[in-house]
Amino acid sequence: MARMGRPGLSASQKAELWQRWKSGQSLSEIGRALGKHPGSVHGVLSSNGGITPAIRRRSNLVLSFAEREEISRGLAAGVSIRQIAGGIGRSPSTVSREIGRNNGQSKYRAVEADADAWNRARRPRPCRLAKSPELQMVVASKLRLEWSPEQIAGWLKHEFPDDENMRVSHETIYRSLFIQARGVLKKELVGHLRSRRMMRRSKNASTDGQPRGQIVDGVSIHQRPADVEHRAIPGHWEGDLITGSKNSHIATLVERRSRFTMLVKVSGKDTVSVVTALSKQVRKLPTELRKSLTWDRGMELAHHKKFTVATNVQVYFCDPQSPWQRGTNENTNRLLRQYFPKGTDLSGYTQADLNRIALRLNQRPRKTLGFCTPADRLEAGVATMG
Repeated sequence: MARMGRPGLSASQKAELWQRWKSGQSLSEIGRALGKHPGSVHGVLSSNGGITPAIRRRSNLVLSFAEREEISRGLAAGVSIRQIAGGIGRSPSTVSREIGRNNGQSKYRAVEADADAWNRARRPRPCRLAKSPELQMVVASKLRLEWSPEQIAGWLKHEFPDDENMRVSHETIYRSLFIQARGVLKKELVGHLRSRRMMRRSKNASTDGQPRGQIVDGVSIHQRPADVEHRAIPGHWEGDLITGSKNSHIATLVERRSRFTMLVKVSGKDTVSVVTALSKQVRKLPTELRKSLTWDRGMELAHHKKFTVATNVQVYFCDPQSPWQRGTNENTNRLLRQYFPKGTDLSGYTQADLNRIALRLNQRPRKTLGFCTPADRLEAGVATMG
């Protein structure tokens, strides 16, 4: 059974997490609100396919905790089962069964009995797909034909107008795909959905009011000074994010002339997290090495103006889908995969860890530098400027 998040997320935090997810907030936004890493948020969400679990409520027919406490007090006082039952308005057989399933009269404890009852009630009801192998087979075959769940539900209603057993809602299909604990539809069928998402997004998730899809007032790479292109002087950087498992990321900065690399720990992919972390690290550089930064069109630098104000570094943006315009950074990211293989959880690395890895890379001789090291080349470039 999938775990509901990492240790450290309390029940109230999980409830708030689901409420924020349902309202359309991103992993990073939720993580900041809860003081947790986005990977922890993702772990909770993915365990239920991004679908908000139903709020559990006790039936009015079952014994309450107060009634169980009365049973416990009665047993401790030597009162008969019939008297206990009369005192709480239950039948003697109900009280007898309650005591029998919870260690008997000598060991009955209200707290333990109540917790056990709550856990036993967790058993999920099988959905319609689980109860009908024929319907399950039909739905799976249509998914393999790239039919959407909504198309399948509509077709079933049209194809089997008089057979209620061959009906299923599109929401049930989505739930069976994304909540693998149901064990109904194979996970591989998710790959046939148009979105190919592994989790269901809230209908309230919106980009309204957010500068998504375009960089507001971004300066094009084509307006970048010629000396940046020619690598004539140091201080011009290229940047990007490398991604690991569990929604973890590291920002990489590479100086164009020397290939000197800086690695920056970021708490999330959102622009607030990235710009804050980059600004803090770039401000540690000497002023002469803070000239420009070239980035792709990723929205993690949507707040580029704040970055420029904080660092006095002008940001230039590449054309869409043009990674070669940041070739130095792309090549460096490939070298970094030696230290961060794909699928690595990057959240466990501290900034000190990243500094040590960057140092090792900067002290390796590079063919493109005539087998000088990036550290030596950067130092030489700064010396010529002085």
